[in-house]
Amino acid sequence: MSRGSLTSVAVERSATSAAEKVPSPMLNRTFEFNFHILRLVHTRNMADETVQTLLQFSGHRHLTTRLLLSTLTGRPIRISKIRPSSTRPGLTPYETNFIRLLDSVTNGAQIQFSMTGTTLVYRPGLITGCAEGLGAIGGTVRHEIPRECARRGVSWWLIPLAILSPFSKGPVNVTIWGEGCITSSTTHGDISVDSVRTSILPLFRNFGIERNIELRVLKRSFAPSQGKSAGGEVQLVFSHQVRLPKTLHLMNKGRVKRIRGVAYAVGVSGSNNARMIEVARGVLNKFVPDTYIFSDVSPAPLIPTYSKSDPNGKTKGAVGFGLSLVAESSTNCMYSADVASPPLGGITPEDIGKQCAYQLLEKISQGGCVEVTSTETMLLLMAMGSEDVGRLCLGKDVLGTEEVVQLGRDVKVFTGAAWGLRGHSSRDESEEDEIVVSVVGRGVGNVGRKVA
Repeated sequence: MSRGSLTSVAVERSATSAAEKVPSPMLNRTFEFNFHILRLVHTRNMADETVQTLLQFSGHRHLTTRLLLSTLTGRPIRISKIRPSSTRPGLTPYETNFIRLLDSVTNGAQIQFSMTGTTLVYRPGLITGCAEGLGAIGGTVRHEIPRECARRGVSWWLIPLAILSPFSKGPVNVTIWGEGCITSSTTHGDISVDSVRTSILPLFRNFGIERNIELRVLKRSFAPSQGKSAGGEVQLVFSHQVRLPKTLHLMNKGRVKRIRGVAYAVGVSGSNNARMIEVARGVLNKFVPDTYIFSDVSPAPLIPTYSKSDPNGKTKGAVGFGLSLVAESSTNCMYSADVASPPLGGITPEDIGKQCAYQLLEKISQGGCVEVTSTETMLLLMAMGSEDVGRLCLGKDVLGTEEVVQLGRDVKVFTGAAWGLRGHSSRDESEEDEIVVSVVGRGVGNVGRKVA
């Protein structure tokens, strides 16, 4: 082969290699198209993962418990079919008001409602308490309950707020007031603020939470009748925040050693308190001689009328009388009872005193270390504690209630840990109807608190 032919072959090979290095427009288009498809598929998968992270629930029952668990664990939820067949579908005013309270003590929460209010999507934020600049003024959050929310007692707001407070980033100082703020017990099963103060808040001592906790009753009020307002005002100060609650082992209920109570009258004669106390002591002194009931008489709260003809005019709120009793055992177990006069009256103080005393004896006879109104608080704090097994003794009648059974199911959905149940191993015949509940703590605790 001649030298010229070798040169031409080399030129052709170099041209071919250069052509291989330069990509064709068709290859570029194919690569861009495939990359676009991969990006769409990746975006769709991310959207599917976002939908799957929402825990799905239906119905309006146990709404506050699920919102509490969502806030404590940081897991978003979606609640659908909220009263879809009712004449007033969707969330009630007091449920919406409770969500506003959650928003005022957290930072970064995202809340979405459907047009009809039958679907709620809640993505919780960080529990900040009453941090300055995040809804608090002067270190205090003032939360108003309007008149249309006057179907539930203020304890319906206070107990969930007290459960959230130990896991807050800063101190909690919330004042709840308004025309719908009812401080007495109600017919819907809400306990009075006196029972919250004397039977719910002392239970936090079992978890190492006991300092700077106070519930102040600034204005007493009762459930109003048609066309009236309540007008109560309470203040919850909770300044003891912890990293993790202590593991609880409460197995022995002990013996009832003392009974305390508060008889309260709003806008009526103070003699009603004396009549309630006399009848209640007549029933309880046969069992526990150490029985003392305080008396509290206050005027009816004044509610502004907001009238154009009389801008400074005020009207009296609802009046009534009631009794709150708390029994304490030798092992610091609490049992409470609450009875108040209905909005329309028609019941004597003697009937209130006798009914409340028998209600307290019935709760003590159910057994266990806690009664039904404080069971949710104890079990939730145990589930949020350190990664250890806590034990709590409950009566069969308490454990079999709808609220406790559903709480166990919801805790399993949020934390993935189920409760263990076994019979009490004591030889005492009075403890045969008691069950020991074993709860494994999730170990999340207070994520906003600094670790030393």
